[in-house]
Amino acid sequence: MNDNLRKIALERVKILFRLALENANCRPDLAQKYVKLAMKISSRARVHLPREYRIQVCKYCKRFILPGTTSQVRIQPRREPHIVLTCSHCGGITRIPLKRKETK
Repeated sequence: MNDNLRKIALERVKILFRLALENANCRPDLAQKYVKLAMKISSRARVHLPREYRIQVCKYCKRFILPGTTSQVRIQPRREPHIVLTCSHCGGITRIPLKRKETK
């Protein structure tokens, strides 16, 4: 696939996620539709979703999760510190590791 087409696809994905964030509180069904369309565009153009957008999609039910409204956010300091996102729709858990400062 052409590199120019991938750039266009990535721009459209970013626009769709921005629109999903704007409509998440008033129209959650529309926000879900935008995210579904963005994921479809990224798969067709073979473009990976950026990390900040990949975190906003539940990896189990593929629904748009907005931290604090459609998901529960917790910080776990035990062992390796990490953030735990729990999807309100399916109960799926996603762990995001936090990096420690290296001490010398």
